[in-house]
Amino acid sequence: DRFCQERIFGPLGMKDTAFFVPEEKWSRLAVLYAPKQDGTVERSIYPAQESFKKKPVLLLGGAGSVSTIDDYARFCMMLLNGGQLDGVRILSRKTVELMRSDHLGNLPHAGLLNDGEGFGLTFAINLGPGKSGEIGSEGIFRWGGAAGTTFWIDPKERMFGVFLMQVLPQSGNTIGQQFMRLAYQALVD
Repeated sequence: DRFCQERIFGPLGMKDTAFFVPEEKWSRLAVLYAPKQDGTVERSIYPAQESFKKKPVLLLGGAGSVSTIDDYARFCMMLLNGGQLDGVRILSRKTVELMRSDHLGNLPHAGLLNDGEGFGLTFAINLGPGKSGEIGSEGIFRWGGAAGTTFWIDPKERMFGVFLMQVLPQSGNTIGQQFMRLAYQALVD
């Protein structure tokens, strides 16, 4: 957590991102919901928020962090800008290019990706609208987190989207994809 704080979160001004939530911020944790059979949701009995109230024994770096939409947006803007934001370079431009390049080729992806997607370094990569069946640009990179959180970055359109929700289990929820479609449908030249 010190590495992420010193090298990523701090320099990017991500003041509300960490691997646990300090007590003075507990009231800001989102409520977790669970889907019901009728398509609605109800407050979950799973105490997910409790797990973020203490520092984990094992930090995974690429998973398990908690954040806000403002901090998440700063992270996306850094990636969209080729590794830098507000004059602070976090990653080299070439590292970001490598991260958003498909490394799977024709290897099977065991259902972890959608059709027409490859995988870079931590991101699913859209291999083209005709291949993926999704509106958007070739080269969009995206990923999601627990409880429905998702983000996507489109270098060609110079835009990104962050969608936060708190519903577990997901069970085929596509609201994040609908959000992305609506964003692209709203584009005008």
